[in-house]
Amino acid sequence: MTDQQVPSSIKDQNLVEKRRNQMIKGAVSLFIEKGFHKTTTREIAKASGFSIGTLYEYIRTKEDVLFLVCDSIYERVKDRMEQVIDTEKKTIDSLIHAVTSYFQLMDDMQDEVVVMYQEVKSLPRDSQEYVLQKEKDMLEMLTQVIRNSISTPMSEQDISLVANNIFIQGQMWGFRRWMLQKEFTLESYTERQVHFLLEGLNVNSLKNYKLPN
Repeated sequence: MTDQQVPSSIKDQNLVEKRRNQMIKGAVSLFIEKGFHKTTTREIAKASGFSIGTLYEYIRTKEDVLFLVCDSIYERVKDRMEQVIDTEKKTIDSLIHAVTSYFQLMDDMQDEVVVMYQEVKSLPRDSQEYVLQKEKDMLEMLTQVIRNSISTPMSEQDISLVANNIFIQGQMWGFRRWMLQKEFTLESYTERQVHFLLEGLNVNSLKNYKLPN
C-alpha cells in the first residue's frame, strides 16, 4: 500500500495532500504523547483542525492514519539522508561524514523515529512490508558508503553488519535518550561511536580525527 492507495472520497489530489499533511502533523504529536492505541480518531481530527466527518473523507480507519504517519516519517528520513550522504565518494572521511550526518538526523527527528518504531507493528502486514522497504533503502545507502570507503577487503556479510550497527546506533540515541543524554552530548556520543567504528575497521591513521563541523 502507498499513500495514494489509502482511499479518499475527495477527488482533488492537492486538497487530499494538504489535509493529510495536517492529519500527519496532528497525529504525530498525539502518538508521541499518548501512543497510537490510546489516541482516538476524534482527537486526531481536532489536532488536525477539522471535524471527525471531514477526517473520514480522507481515510477509512485509524490504521490508515498510522500508515500515513509512518510513511511520511520514513520518507522524510530517507530524503534527508539522500541530501547529506554522498554514496559515491571513496574516502574514510566520507564515511565519518555519513555517520555524523545520520546521527544528527536521528537527533533532529528522535520523537518521530521513536513513534515510528513503536507503532509500525500495529500496521497490517502488507503495509509494514511497504514502509520497512524504505528502511532497507536507507540501510543500503550506509552499506554503499562503507563499501566505497574501506581499503581493506571485507565480506558483504561483514559490511552489512557494520551498516546495521551504525543504523541501530543512530536510533539508539533516541530510544535510550533517557539514559544516554544524561551522560553524553550528541557530539561526544558521535565521536565515541565513530572512534569504535574506525577501530573495528583497523583505521589506525585516523585515531586522532576530529568530527566535521
